[in-house]
Amino acid sequence: MSFLFYMSGSVLDEILSLESQTEVLIPLLIISIFIISVPLSGYFYIKSVQPAALEKEIGNKAWSLSARYRQASGIFMGINTLCYILYFLYPLKGLPVTFPWNYPVSVLLAILITIPSSYLLVRSIKDAGEEALTPKKEHRMYQGIYTRIRHPMALGELQFVWVFSLLLNSPVLFVLSAAWVPVFYLMCIYEEKDLVLRYGDSYLEYMKTTGRFIPKNWDVIAKKG
Repeated sequence: MSFLFYMSGSVLDEILSLESQTEVLIPLLIISIFIISVPLSGYFYIKSVQPAALEKEIGNKAWSLSARYRQASGIFMGINTLCYILYFLYPLKGLPVTFPWNYPVSVLLAILITIPSSYLLVRSIKDAGEEALTPKKEHRMYQGIYTRIRHPMALGELQFVWVFSLLLNSPVLFVLSAAWVPVFYLMCIYEEKDLVLRYGDSYLEYMKTTGRFIPKNWDVIAKKG
């Protein structure tokens, strides 16, 4: 009888040990996928914004290939977004689960970030037209909000990673979201290099009068309204 009690206790200990390991392994796996998906999304997006350079190597099919690169980038971005939700459901024990303030504060901060980010995102998508989703050889160089800053879409889109983190009330996700900053920056740098190939001196002159993320000439903006 004592042997049976011993065996039952051993099995229970093993189950508890496995549960404890699972509580660590699952969130670590989620974090790993999160970290891997960020550069992968960035890699394919960077490839998608270099159709002019690629055209010199493979001709006109570079534009359709760039569109597929853009789709691949979106897939990894979608995987990354899923990681936000999964980590919220399976947080890593030992790390802060929530911010030190009350949840309504996180919601308020998320709203304050969402308002300007949404404006930048909506305006940039509207003014970029089809180029926002698919590279087009015949696309105009710039218009609308792009006459003020060169990368309003990237600026608006980037800030939503912190909106998600705040709405999920997760300081760990908030910190992990910083991984997107260098990725978005590199995306913009490589896109500008390709735009110089596409538009030449016109784009170089355009760069002199506009900021990458912040307007250079506020007087011009005031006149344009």
